[in-house]
Amino acid sequence: MNNKKILTSIAVTLGLMVAIPLENETVHAETQSEIEANRAEVQAELKEKKQDLQNIQTKLIELTEEVERFDKAIKANEEMITETADEIIMQEKEVEVLEDMVVELEEDIDKRLDILKERASSLQKNGGAISYLQVIFGSKSFSDFIDRISLVSKIAAADNSLIEQYEDDKNELEEQQSAIKEKLNSLISMQEELKLMQAQIIEQKEANDAKKVELEDKKAKSQAIVNELQLEDSELAQMLADSRVQADSNKEQKIETYSSNTSVSASGDAQSIISVGYKYIGNSVYRFGAGRSARDIANGWFDCSAYVSWAFSQNGVNIPASTTGLSRVGQKVSVSEMKPGDLVFFNTYKTNGHVGIYVGGNQFIGAQSSTGVAIANMGSGYWANRFTGHVRRVIN
Repeated sequence: MNNKKILTSIAVTLGLMVAIPLENETVHAETQSEIEANRAEVQAELKEKKQDLQNIQTKLIELTEEVERFDKAIKANEEMITETADEIIMQEKEVEVLEDMVVELEEDIDKRLDILKERASSLQKNGGAISYLQVIFGSKSFSDFIDRISLVSKIAAADNSLIEQYEDDKNELEEQQSAIKEKLNSLISMQEELKLMQAQIIEQKEANDAKKVELEDKKAKSQAIVNELQLEDSELAQMLADSRVQADSNKEQKIETYSSNTSVSASGDAQSIISVGYKYIGNSVYRFGAGRSARDIANGWFDCSAYVSWAFSQNGVNIPASTTGLSRVGQKVSVSEMKPGDLVFFNTYKTNGHVGIYVGGNQFIGAQSSTGVAIANMGSGYWANRFTGHVRRVIN
């Protein structure tokens, strides 16, 4: 009977010895599969975001070229407006010259009228008018007759010449006035059209400048997402490599995972994790991608996910340094169960775009883009509007 029990015990022991490695291998296989699945998901999203970034950059290039064309058009129009204004000034000066000529011509005409008056008065006696025929037939001799005919002819010819010259000068003056006024009006109309065109071009340029600013903002946000996804992919690759090493060595080690069903091995306490960063309040600067080197940490340079990762690492807890990675670590808990030390997430430029450490009383500590490391209120205002209830617990 005792021999049977001994044999049974040996069999169970051997069975356990065999079963334990198999169970570990199964766990490692499942963990590797989860990491590979997560990495495939991240890489697919990374590919999509890179394409989005490329599309934005292409649009930016096209828009920049269009803005440059507008700048050239504005410059060309400004030159034309200046040239037209200069020409208007010249035409106005010509008008002034013409007006002076008009005054001179009027004075000349007045002189000619005086001459005509003098001639007419020579043919008048006692206030009565004498016709040319009376002058001719009043001659006393044939010689006097010839002289009078010659004189009358000369006077008549001179009078006709004066009148014709007056008419010619008057017509020429009117033509010059008409031509210059027409040209001046044309230049003024052109100047008005150019100014309207310039205003329209400037308006279009301002609209394009606004679009460019918007695209630059989208580019920055898209680049931030790409950078974070690349960081997460790198972390997943390292985790996968570590997982394979563990599987090959058949050691029982807990592998850090992004799976929401896998907890992180934690030895720190919540208060220490919260208070470790107090020294950086008012002495730090938010920088995207910073907080992952000794130099950054020494200078107080963090982004939100790097600060959270650093605070936990100072208390012996290793967690990812990307918001996407942190959004999957530990266990998800409800807002009603939230306690100090939990991770709280906010939808900013993307879902779970910002992360901090809950300190209690509707407040959290984290690296804020406007202030650096600081304690912020999530019970009202900006952060309350962006908090959707995503809370994860890393340590119990």
